[in-house]
Amino acid sequence: MTRPTSATTLAVTTAILVLLFFAAPLSATPDYARQTGKECGYCHVDTVGGGALTPEGEHFFSELKTKGQARKLSTPQHVIRLLVGYLHMMAAVVWFGTIMYVHILLKPAYASKGLPRGELRLGWLSMIVIAVTGILLTVARVPNLATFTTTKFGILLAVKIALFLVMVASALITTIYIGPRLRKKLKSPVAALLSHEITPEQLSHFDGKEGRPAYFAYKGLVYDATASRLWKNGAHMVKHHAGSDLTGALSLAPHKEDKVLALPQIGMLVTEGHKPKRPFHERLFYFFAYMNLALVFVIIFVISLWRWW
Repeated sequence: MTRPTSATTLAVTTAILVLLFFAAPLSATPDYARQTGKECGYCHVDTVGGGALTPEGEHFFSELKTKGQARKLSTPQHVIRLLVGYLHMMAAVVWFGTIMYVHILLKPAYASKGLPRGELRLGWLSMIVIAVTGILLTVARVPNLATFTTTKFGILLAVKIALFLVMVASALITTIYIGPRLRKKLKSPVAALLSHEITPEQLSHFDGKEGRPAYFAYKGLVYDATASRLWKNGAHMVKHHAGSDLTGALSLAPHKEDKVLALPQIGMLVTEGHKPKRPFHERLFYFFAYMNLALVFVIIFVISLWRWW
């Protein structure tokens, strides 16, 4: 007989929690007030709704129980639901707070050279907790699929779930596709070289004179000739001078380009105002970054509609 896996154990435990501690059905919302044509204060002692019921509210609730649509929660059930809701909210605060901190204060460029593993683990842990607790809370409050299309509570919940799934999908793509490419670029010596951009104006200052480094450009790359004995005071054979682009001058040299390529490469020569086009995975990263930031604000707005509209 095989030993149950941790995943199986988690699934069984979750099922038991759902069966033992969550009511199948209805929670009071303004939709039920509309159903009866009465204000919230008609069924609840508190005029804004929720909490203790009036005699009329008790009668309406008993009718729901007769139809199998609701039942009262015991104290342990209330405690369990409170704890699950608390975990749900805490995970959302951590996840949304991290997104807003990184994207507003640190800017997405903070992670564009490779996703920090700490933030990555925290994000996935938060999403998993939100998913598990969200499923439990939904089971506790939604009586049937029709609720998602016939009540304000259900429609807004469906919108919130859809937005959450979009964010999870973007996180999955970022983790599996974008992240490894960002880390690969960070470790690549060629990528590091290309990220060091030097303009012709900047290059002109490295002329090898008065102790300054001797740099020159060849075919778009910048080479360091400071340590070469053939480049004394920034001049090579009197004819070629550091601080300039010598691509066209090679045709006048008695040697081939292998002598140039043997020198240390330190950067890429770019024109003034030139911005190299980002690769697709990096552009996709920035798109997801700002999309998720926008979705955070949308989800908070949906929750506000849910609670206070």
